[in-house]
Amino acid sequence: MKKIFTVIAVMFLFVATNAQQKVSWSFTAKKLANNKYELHMVATPPTGWHIYSQLTPDGGPIPTEFTFTSNALVMVPATKLKETGKLLSYFDKNFKVEVKYFEGAVDFVKTVTVKGKIKTNVSGTVESMICNDRTCMPPTKQTFNIGLN
Repeated sequence: MKKIFTVIAVMFLFVATNAQQKVSWSFTAKKLANNKYELHMVATPPTGWHIYSQLTPDGGPIPTEFTFTSNALVMVPATKLKETGKLLSYFDKNFKVEVKYFEGAVDFVKTVTVKGKIKTNVSGTVESMICNDRTCMPPTKQTFNIGLN
């Protein structure tokens, strides 16, 4: 009975510890001139963990990827988002590619244009993966909905 309790306790501790290791996201919009908005999607991984750049090459870890839901009132350019944060890179001998990742928070920025003076929103999903120096968490998807006023 004591062994079963110990095994259950260890499993619970492992699940509880790993369940806390996920990216914290914030999504905001800043109004610019001429019906333009700057979208800010800020990722903050837990301390000791990092998130991968959109520019991490194929064959490496899962890069951060944004998918925008179609909205006829908003023009979203089909370009990568601007990344602002502490970008690091190194050649990973396991993946055999130059891996690009951010330590600490990273702000993914996209400029969009609203057709006319109307209130609408931009929504979509972001897929990302975090790792530390020993392990990686499975990729996760986060939905977002940003109001444009």
